[in-house]
Amino acid sequence: MGNAEQYLKPEVIRQVARLDLRAKFIVEGFIAGLHASPFQGFSVEFSEHRKYSPGDNISDIDWNVYAKTDRYYTKKFQAETNLTGYLVMDLSASMGYTYRQELTKFEYGISLAAALSYLMIHQQDPVGLMAFDVKVRKSLAPASRRSQLGNILSMLAKLKPSGETDIEASLHQVASMMRHRSLVMIFSDLLADPEPIRKALYRLRFSGHDVIIFHILDEAEAEFPFEGMVRFEDNESQEVIEVDADAIKADYLEEVESFRATYKADCVRARIDYVPLHTGMPFDKALMSYLLSRQARG
Repeated sequence: MGNAEQYLKPEVIRQVARLDLRAKFIVEGFIAGLHASPFQGFSVEFSEHRKYSPGDNISDIDWNVYAKTDRYYTKKFQAETNLTGYLVMDLSASMGYTYRQELTKFEYGISLAAALSYLMIHQQDPVGLMAFDVKVRKSLAPASRRSQLGNILSMLAKLKPSGETDIEASLHQVASMMRHRSLVMIFSDLLADPEPIRKALYRLRFSGHDVIIFHILDEAEAEFPFEGMVRFEDNESQEVIEVDADAIKADYLEEVESFRATYKADCVRARIDYVPLHTGMPFDKALMSYLLSRQARG
């Protein structure tokens, strides 16, 4: 299983064409990472817990204990709670961007969404899917049967990012389509006016839903590896500009940090989970964020 951890790396996952195999490898790589973290000792403080062993259901891990101790324990008596989840995919053209011709932001997002759906179905949690640009274009009602995984992966594989987006209107539509309290997992680069998006996110949260935002930037957008004079084209408007990368790099990185920090602060206020990612990052951070959120609902 040691080699399975390689499948948490985007550059490896890119070479796996089939989405079902990507999902399986990402989840198995994540679980391999748990198995590869042996820990010693057992405190009386955790007398209602036992050490995690290979083969245990990872949804039984007490992630609060892990956060405090960096060790894996499972609760001896874990109440079973079914969680309804919605994967909400941004189809805007900007999601199709990649600088190094690795995974685009969209491919990274659907690989992560596929892994989360794989994980949820194997935990008997109902999961559905919505995809939007200026409005919701595709939707699949939540279900927990094994065949749902195939339905989700099939729909994800057919989605293509193109055109403009209206995140605010689409999230309002998402909120109106959900009848029960759910965990809403949003996959987007959030490249639009933040204020309307913030209001739409707050509406989702105050309607009783739990929300995780997987904020996905391209590695180049996050780290700005450019030098000299560079031409940039807007994926949605096709506007082209030429800039001196060396002159603007520091200001650009400061803007990106501010962009993320503002979203993070807004999300903390609304008790929304905000997960900043870029396309060069392993997938385990996102999977851990999902599991922590799931446990908080239990």
